[in-house]
Amino acid sequence: MEKILIVDDEAFIRENLERLISKDGYLPISTDSPDEAINIVAAEEISLVLLDLNLGSSSGLDVLRAMREVDPEILVIIITGYGTVESAVEALKIGAYDYIKKPFKADAIHLIVKLALETQNLRRKVKRLSRDADGINMVGNSPALMQIFQQIREVAKHEKATVLITGDSGTGKELVAQAIHNLSPRKERPFIEINCGSLPFNLLETELFGHERGAFTDAKNRKIGLFEEADTGSVFLDEIGEMDLNLQVKLLRVLEDRKIRRLGGNRNIDINVRIIAATNADLKGALERKDFREDLFYRLNVFPIHIPPLRERHEDIPILLEYFLQRFSKEFNKLMRGFSRETIDLMMRYHWPGNVRELRNVVERICIMHNVEQILPEHLPREIWGEVPQSEMPFDCEIPPEGIVLDDVIARVEKELVSKAFRISGGNVAKTARVLNVPRGTLRYKLEKYELDS
Repeated sequence: MEKILIVDDEAFIRENLERLISKDGYLPISTDSPDEAINIVAAEEISLVLLDLNLGSSSGLDVLRAMREVDPEILVIIITGYGTVESAVEALKIGAYDYIKKPFKADAIHLIVKLALETQNLRRKVKRLSRDADGINMVGNSPALMQIFQQIREVAKHEKATVLITGDSGTGKELVAQAIHNLSPRKERPFIEINCGSLPFNLLETELFGHERGAFTDAKNRKIGLFEEADTGSVFLDEIGEMDLNLQVKLLRVLEDRKIRRLGGNRNIDINVRIIAATNADLKGALERKDFREDLFYRLNVFPIHIPPLRERHEDIPILLEYFLQRFSKEFNKLMRGFSRETIDLMMRYHWPGNVRELRNVVERICIMHNVEQILPEHLPREIWGEVPQSEMPFDCEIPPEGIVLDDVIARVEKELVSKAFRISGGNVAKTARVLNVPRGTLRYKLEKYELDS
């Protein structure tokens, strides 16, 4: 049971908060003593603190500072009177999660406590996952990602095994490759990566294999290739599906013989590297089209790791949102404490064609453009809050034997869609009208008709 500490010098306030918190299934601990409150934070595992700013002769700001010295990650909600909102804002700068003004309503307490605890649990989960990842710089706890973590740990032990990582663009293939290297006996040796689709055949060849002086017109000096530079380490060949067929032949020989020859050279050079390849292309389709060599595919595919797209592992989305929000709000010196429930719901329903990379960019953009305590649907890009999944359209309703009243059904469907669009648009009439593709005047009429304008 999560413990919530109440610090207030008014007995009535403490008793009222205790009753509300107990009703929600939490364990309240209350005190009117600032010193005792600090000692409780030091001795107990407190999930949340409700702290009054005016504690008689003591300042709630001083208590907040002392609590954060004891536990830098303690979550504190400030309780403030109307005349001390400026102090509450100051408390946010010190590190408070949020503030609530007196007199407060029960519903407001229920909501803010629920959101705060959800945020705290997400932060703890992010921290735990980051710690448990142990060299794997990826965040999430979906079953698919847990399986990938296990695959990484297993193949990392076998330092010569070739790995083929597949997955859509933006899923984190480079992070998987880096993790395999970091957890392997080669971790102190070089990790060198190259995108096989970014260079034409001749440049990629000389980058990988190097060349001797005079090998071609502009070869004025000897060049050491990446395979030699990475000796005893790892080479990551990203977008291997874009490699030219002629170069595929040379790569196959490297995998089979563990030898290379520089362009223009006359001797073979032994190399000791682990080769990790990755692609977002359909290599099996490329085999059928004869765009990729079958023998090379099977030499690369010794240990396959597939990363599913983000839309197939929705459990990771809230954790990724919290992780990137912590990162970018700190980087840009912003006081952004979390996402509203509706914002998270919208992001959970979005299909994320750009995967984790797109999610990261969205959070970074929000942190650049805004400085709000809570991120609302209106702060999201148009493609997220404006998307209504077709699966949620209620056009496949059954008609019972006794029939229906068509006007009533149409009204219920219209009310549901208007209500949903109004909600995901953050109550913004102009945005709701754009989502529904109706004139603003028509929308106002429907909002009044269905009593949604409040």
